[in-house]
Amino acid sequence: MENDDDVDMHAADANEELDDMKKRLKEMEDEAAALREMQAKVEKEMGSVQDPATASASQANREEIDARSVFVGNVDYSCTPEEVQQHFQSCGTVNRVTIRTDKFGQPKGYAYVEFLEVEAVQEALSLNESELHGRQLKVTAKRTNIPGMKQYRSRQSNPYAGGFRGRTPYAPPFIYSPYGYGKVPRFRMAMRYSPYY
Repeated sequence: MENDDDVDMHAADANEELDDMKKRLKEMEDEAAALREMQAKVEKEMGSVQDPATASASQANREEIDARSVFVGNVDYSCTPEEVQQHFQSCGTVNRVTIRTDKFGQPKGYAYVEFLEVEAVQEALSLNESELHGRQLKVTAKRTNIPGMKQYRSRQSNPYAGGFRGRTPYAPPFIYSPYGYGKVPRFRMAMRYSPYY
């Protein structure tokens, strides 16, 4: 009889442990599902996961903005966006001025000017070689970068540049040199007899 009670107790304990394990497994699965939902939500907000329709719409939007923008080169480093905006105010309504900076916050010397109207770009191009802060500006239409289309330059050797291309490197002599390693004998011009020297 005592043996049967032990078996029942062990079976009851095993059932309780099994129920606890099932409960914990269910909780873990719920947490994993919640984490997947949160990750999908964050990725959607960050824009890393895009369906092709959204990607093409954003590309079309970028091209439309670039059609209303100009690139301004040779901008003085002390120039402010307000000064650049005033310079291009005569062309049309300026929507945004972006002066690019490096990682330390120092200006790189060029800017982008975005207008509200496409017609303002042609007016802005007429301001090419105009002066701002004593510097001649280079104004061109802004080009649209196509993602994934990085332009590589071929690595062709320049015959006019230095380096060892085309030259043979120094090779030590095969026989013992009496003049020392890497030395070559100096030959003197033959002496001519000159009575006045």
